[in-house]
Amino acid sequence: MAKQGQRGRKEEEEFEPKIVAFCCNWCSYTGADLAGVSRYQYPANVRVVRLMCSGRVEPVFIFDAFKNGADGVLVTSCHPGDCHYVSGNLEAERRVEKTRKALEYLGLGAERLRLERISASEGQRFAEVMQEFTGAVKKLGASPLVEK
Repeated sequence: MAKQGQRGRKEEEEFEPKIVAFCCNWCSYTGADLAGVSRYQYPANVRVVRLMCSGRVEPVFIFDAFKNGADGVLVTSCHPGDCHYVSGNLEAERRVEKTRKALEYLGLGAERLRLERISASEGQRFAEVMQEFTGAVKKLGASPLVEK
């Protein structure tokens, strides 16, 4: 859809998905910080929520993000064996998988929720994951929960 600009030229309105990224403090949030310090580019429409552990992400957090306008939710955790809380990343994996099934059942689509493992030293990977996930959600279009 195009709209008329101030100077008479047409400006393309392009859908930019809103992404919420729940990041564990010890690994993926530090990876996000490294991405910033290293000036790796990732979409500005990603909102990072810092948690002490990805195992702390409850399904209600994910559903609230969608209810409040997110088009996609990303949960990032430590790699297996690197969790500061021993098994928090494994708990996050179980919760995300169950929540993906619920999203599919509700008709929202499981592909709008993803779990990625990103360590503190993977700033470039953090930026790449954010770019890739934003692109994937962009192809899906706006969340069916978002009012038009």
